[in-house]
Amino acid sequence: MIVEERHDCRDAFAEELVRLARADSRIVAVCNDSVGSSKLGGFAAEFPDRLVNVGIAEQDMVGIGAGLANAGLVPFVCGAATFLTARALEQIKADVAYSVANVKLCGMSPGLSYGALGPTHHSTEDLSWLRAIADLPVIVPADPAQTRAAIRWAAGTPGPVFLRIGRFPVPDVSPPQGPAFTYGRAARLREGVDATIVATGTLVSRALAAAALLAEHGVQVRVVNVSTISPLDREEIMAAARQTGAVVTAEEAVPTGGLGAAVAEVVLETRPVPMRLLGPRTFAPTGETEFLLEYYGLTATGIARSAMEVLGLDHHV
Repeated sequence: MIVEERHDCRDAFAEELVRLARADSRIVAVCNDSVGSSKLGGFAAEFPDRLVNVGIAEQDMVGIGAGLANAGLVPFVCGAATFLTARALEQIKADVAYSVANVKLCGMSPGLSYGALGPTHHSTEDLSWLRAIADLPVIVPADPAQTRAAIRWAAGTPGPVFLRIGRFPVPDVSPPQGPAFTYGRAARLREGVDATIVATGTLVSRALAAAALLAEHGVQVRVVNVSTISPLDREEIMAAARQTGAVVTAEEAVPTGGLGAAVAEVVLETRPVPMRLLGPRTFAPTGETEFLLEYYGLTATGIARSAMEVLGLDHHV
C-alpha cells in the first residue's frame, strides 16, 4: 500500500516568506501573538527587526499593516483566519481593499483546522465575507507548490490580497509540469465527461480521491482546482457545465457565499445544470478535524456520493 506524504502548507508559506525576505528588504511580517501558529519563528530569528507582533489586536494589526504599506514596505499580515477576518473585517475593507494598500493578508489555519476548539475558532465564513469585498483577490492554495507560487505572486504584485493558508495536512496535487499557480485561472487536474467536481484548498486532494472511487463504478468526473476564488475563472466553470452537464463543489467553508455560491452564480447565468454545493452550513459539533470533515460529507466517499446523487445514480460507493 502506497502512503501519500502529506504537508502542512504553513511550512511552505514560512519557508518561502523567508526566502523572499532575503532578496527584498521591504518585506516585513505582522502578526497577532501568533508567531508559532503562523510558523514565523524562522522569520523572527533571521529578521527580528522586521517582525511586528501587535498582540491579540487584529484591528490594529491590519491598520498597522496598511500603514507599513503606505510607507513603502510589503507587509505580510498573518493570523488565524477566523480572527483576522471576523475581528478586522472593517479594516480589511476600508484600510486595505478600498485604499488599495499593498498588504498581503494571510489567513492561517482556516476552515475546520482547529477541530475540537469549536465554531469560535473555525473559519468557515471567511471566503463569503471577503469575496463580497470589491477588488480584493482571494486565493486558496491546495498544496505546498501552489502555496509557494501564490506567495511569490503576491509579493511581486502591487495591491491587496488575501491568502488562505491551510493547516490540515494535504498531499501534493499540482502537476509536475507547468506553473503551480496562475492568478485568476483554475487548473483542470482530471478529465471526465459525466460531471465535474470543483474544489479548493484542502478539498482538492479529496476531490481527486472521489474521482478515483467513481471511476471504479464507471463514472468519469472532471476535477477542477480553483485556487483563485475571486476573481473566479468563469471560462473553466462554463466549460465544466457545458461539457459535463453536472457540477459538485467542495470547500472547507460555507458554500453560501464561498466557492459554491461563486460557481453557482456562473452556472445559473450561463448554463444551468444540476449542482450540489458541499461545505459546513451549520455551527459544527465538537470533534477533531477528520471527524468534522466526515460529518459534513467532505471525504472522498462523501464527495463521490454527492456526485452520484446529482447524476441520479445509486450512490453506494
